[in-house]
Amino acid sequence: MIGQGFNPYSASKGAVRALSKAAATTFGRQGVRVNAIFPGIVETPMTQALSTSKDLLGRLIQATPLQRLGQAIDIAQAALFLASDDSSYITGSELVVDGGYSAQ
Repeated sequence: MIGQGFNPYSASKGAVRALSKAAATTFGRQGVRVNAIFPGIVETPMTQALSTSKDLLGRLIQATPLQRLGQAIDIAQAALFLASDDSSYITGSELVVDGGYSAQ
């Protein structure tokens, strides 16, 4: 989402990326795992305004390889995985949960 008006948003994403990697290397020896989740557009009250513009909503869905917007449960399941023992050897990672949008 780089473009006019998105510079602060993009900068904050970069800060989260750097901070999570720094924390992972700092606290890893103490058994603390630090990872970052980067969600795509998720249907929430905050993004509800998108539904008023069917054209914009349609273009967003069309541009997403999985052909849908994310749901809160998609992000929750990613967080549960990272918090579980199934990810015990994962730290300093970025988990992008965006339906494949950023893979293009």
